[in-house]
Amino acid sequence: MLSKKAQYAFKALMYMAEKKDNQPVLIAEIAKKKKIPLKFLENILLELKKAGILESKKGKGGGYFFKVAPKEVSMAKIMRLIDGPIAMLPCVSLYFYERCKNCDEKQCGLHDSMIQVRDATLKLLEKKTVADIAKH
Repeated sequence: MLSKKAQYAFKALMYMAEKKDNQPVLIAEIAKKKKIPLKFLENILLELKKAGILESKKGKGGGYFFKVAPKEVSMAKIMRLIDGPIAMLPCVSLYFYERCKNCDEKQCGLHDSMIQVRDATLKLLEKKTVADIAKH
């Protein structure tokens, strides 16, 4: 399940992507239009900036804007950045692998099924971008 933080990140990014001109957008504008708590949004956008997805400009005409085109930002990238693993079990995660306790992965039907779930999910999330999910 997507966390509230990830949902807010997607709402903010979609709002910015819908602008088309990539002009800086004030945090307060995004927070008001998308009903996101301002302080929470500040932290989310800062995280996206540190990850190289957004950039910011201070002063008059300032705000946040895309450093990378929305069509190049996959849903999977945002989900991993905000929520961590996409896989439902740590033993099938590509980026956050952890062995399950008391489990033999070679003999675990759950492990095998969750690999299929992970692969099907990633096939969609790696292909879909912020531009795809923004209203045009």
